[in-house]
Amino acid sequence: MIRRILFATLSVAPIAVALHYLADLPQTVEFVISALALIPLAWLIGEATEHAAEHTGPGIGGFLNATFGNAPELIIALIAVHEGLTEVVRGSLTGSVVSNLLLVLGAALVAGGRGELDRFSSFLSFGLLGFATVMFLIPAIPSWDGNPDRDSLAALSVPVSIVLLVGYLAVTWFSLRRHSARHVASDDEIEAWSFRTALIALALATVATAFVAEILVGSLEVFSEKAGLSEFFVAAVIVAIVGNAAEHGGAVVVAFRGKIALAGEIALSSAAQVAVFLIPAVALLSWLIEPLALSFRPVEIAALAGAVAFTTAVLFTGHSSRLRGVLLLVAYVVVVVAFLLTGDR
Repeated sequence: MIRRILFATLSVAPIAVALHYLADLPQTVEFVISALALIPLAWLIGEATEHAAEHTGPGIGGFLNATFGNAPELIIALIAVHEGLTEVVRGSLTGSVVSNLLLVLGAALVAGGRGELDRFSSFLSFGLLGFATVMFLIPAIPSWDGNPDRDSLAALSVPVSIVLLVGYLAVTWFSLRRHSARHVASDDEIEAWSFRTALIALALATVATAFVAEILVGSLEVFSEKAGLSEFFVAAVIVAIVGNAAEHGGAVVVAFRGKIALAGEIALSSAAQVAVFLIPAVALLSWLIEPLALSFRPVEIAALAGAVAFTTAVLFTGHSSRLRGVLLLVAYVVVVVAFLLTGDR
């Protein structure tokens, strides 16, 4: 039923693009429509990568998931870089990590209830997230005094990004070897699309995402002004949630079916992937457009560090429960309030 609804709502994307070019809609309306259009597109990208992985095996499947699974967030970030909205870029990326850790995982635990998590895999993700947070301090601390977008900080972000990407590749290789049997075998047999169909779906969804994301970013400033919200808050909360739509829905549905370990892996792996793959990738690719400094604000670093520490403490035993899920959701509300109160830099 949910799949049918998502397939039907894919029509929102071409409607959003057509209205943008053919109708003179208020930008606040364009922002809402484009945000809604990104949700089924994010789902389609995740669905297509799953079917493609059925033909390629876990190694290339993992690469496809890393490449296309975060496509909406990557495209949004690069378009925002092109528009000079550096605070929006950084806010959407840190907001993505925090929402995966607290909102997605919390909602999954509430939906799934009691169960066992893969403790080793969970702490591997926590380790990556902690390492990334410490590395982000290198360009972030100098940015707290002076221009956060100065060239020296953008240059300083390059070696930090390279180290994070190398760490991501090493840990991904190790993790795929450890979990290869688990990822190939699934309790839910799916009738895989042909490899060609999966690649065509990926290509079409990615192109559509690029058009819709351009509309979203172009209307973000006006939307935030009309809504009385800072651009940082809109990026760190609303855009981050929309960009993570595939992980949000997927983790909750899987948890509801009783697969707590898989749901936890989806949320934690996605958070770690954004921190050690997507953020450094955006920082390096931005040099093709306009160099981006990883000049995260104190509130962003505090939110990252706090979310990692709190989630680690809540899940230290490797057991899940609805109470633990509620605690994570409450922590996310605290972060959202902090983002709301701090406003723009």
